[in-house]
Amino acid sequence: MDVVEAIHTRRSIRAFKPDPVPREVLRSILRAALQAPSWENTQPWEFAVLGGEVMKNVKEALAAMGQAGEKPHLDFPWPKFTGPYMERLRSDGRRLVRELRLRQDCPDSLRRWRTSMRTFFDAPNGVVMYMDASLSQWSLLDMGIAAENLMLAAWEHGVGTCALAAAVAYPEVLRSLLDLPESKKMVLGIALGYPDLSQPAATFRSSREPMEGLVTWHGFD
Repeated sequence: MDVVEAIHTRRSIRAFKPDPVPREVLRSILRAALQAPSWENTQPWEFAVLGGEVMKNVKEALAAMGQAGEKPHLDFPWPKFTGPYMERLRSDGRRLVRELRLRQDCPDSLRRWRTSMRTFFDAPNGVVMYMDASLSQWSLLDMGIAAENLMLAAWEHGVGTCALAAAVAYPEVLRSLLDLPESKKMVLGIALGYPDLSQPAATFRSSREPMEGLVTWHGFD
């Protein structure tokens, strides 16, 4: 699979087989993530790769926080969207609810869905991306580039991913379980595993705006 094919075929996977991803495959994926460019080669990213009993403990702890009614309190403020950005969010959200047959009139159904987001959609492996508190918001751009490298490399190996802010909604839990200092700020969780293609949650694809609405050309005939 070449890089352009990976870009066009990759999608967020929300249903996984239980089989863990072999460590050597994960190492290959992380090597690609570490090749990302960054501001003045500062390489602000750090990765905690989760598997086995640790992954189980993290999922259980994050689920317990949600079930206890704890409000998310991310290290970086949750964004507030308006206008076309909110409309794109709502449009695909409504389609996701329909295709996955989630019941909006059923609080338990929605609660289970929110819990599944916090717990990496029950993927067998996960990555928590974090960076030092001394870094500025510009380093978040570098973190995003590294995350994309990771997800494209995973796809080349047949490994599905889903980037999840919900998985870092309780950063103090992650710092405690992963023995990380307060100076490390949780940026993003990424679920990893082999897609369970029998589930609509693994085949759903979000929409994309046409080029004409987002790209302008300057200096071309």
